[in-house]
Amino acid sequence: MEQDIIACGNSIEKMKELPDNSVDLIFADPPYWMRIEGVLKRAEGTDFDGCDDEWDQFQTLDDYERFTHEWLDECYRVLKDDGSFWVIGSMQCIYTIGAIMQEIGFWFINDVIWHKKNPTPNFMGTRLNNSHETLIWATKSKKSKFCFHYKTAKELNHDNVSDDEFAAGKRKQMGSVWRIGICQGTERIKDDDGNKLHSTQKPDELLYRIIAISSDEGDLVLDPFGGTFTTAAIAKRLGRHYLSWDMDEKYVKYGKRRVESETYIPDDISTAKFDIKPMKVKMEDMISDGYFHIGERFLMKDKNTDGITLKSNGKLDCNGEEINMHVAAACVRGVKANRLNGFDYWYVERDGKLISISDIREKYRSDKKQLTD
Repeated sequence: MEQDIIACGNSIEKMKELPDNSVDLIFADPPYWMRIEGVLKRAEGTDFDGCDDEWDQFQTLDDYERFTHEWLDECYRVLKDDGSFWVIGSMQCIYTIGAIMQEIGFWFINDVIWHKKNPTPNFMGTRLNNSHETLIWATKSKKSKFCFHYKTAKELNHDNVSDDEFAAGKRKQMGSVWRIGICQGTERIKDDDGNKLHSTQKPDELLYRIIAISSDEGDLVLDPFGGTFTTAAIAKRLGRHYLSWDMDEKYVKYGKRRVESETYIPDDISTAKFDIKPMKVKMEDMISDGYFHIGERFLMKDKNTDGITLKSNGKLDCNGEEINMHVAAACVRGVKANRLNGFDYWYVERDGKLISISDIREKYRSDKKQLTD
């Protein structure tokens, strides 16, 4: 199957050409059917250039639902069983889209609020400022083993961590409210005459988060409604493959130019370095290789651990009773939990100094990695 393609065409017909279960990640930014009537005016009286494009026009709700069902059906078919599907929409469409997704069989993982830091104001002051859009993150079924780079998401999270806290090393779980500004300035794609190319361009940061946390390097990312082809551009930057189409030849022309100018940037985010699981290590192997010694005392800095020694099977001899080191850690600490991670609590003595067994394990991993590299 061809990859890294930007082309002009009908998204539904293009998706029909793809094999079943062939795409790792889909991001869809479909027509919202804004239902704008008349001309919107700014407070000072000038016209506001909102979304009144031909591709966003539908006659009835039935028409919009039929169209939505068709493209969602194809997305469901081409998405891999363990793939992720993201869709974005405003209040005019997201509830319709979500209901149809559930009819088809999608399983919802999260809904995410894109809180716009610099939203377009409500010029007439007739309702609340519309300062967010909603994303739905879903899979094909409840049993899908979808990709989620949890620790990478923490590294990208500045929504509830101040700059000073982040610089000091503080990290928090990424939440479901994302504070990201709308496109403006040099990020906004313009044509050769300096005019705004597309009315609903999404910010790079939004797609960067989605692709980084829910796909791997080398995965195939599909965006059936290309627009300014932000999805394809960010996918390339993160080392993913891409497929994207649009019916407007002008969008495709500038989209190809944009993606061609992008380059892959290998870094800790694109490689999901923070989520790489360390090599599994057994205590018996570390004992066998001389990193720990049978009969040596296991100690804690602030607790009495007299009579606790290491056995050949990696368990601890606690005054004649054989206990798993993690269970023993909970017992010595006197906590309600049945077990604690023993690597966080136990020490051994080396040259008169207390050394964390976690540090010894990391030394073991490092030495083994050097032998295999």
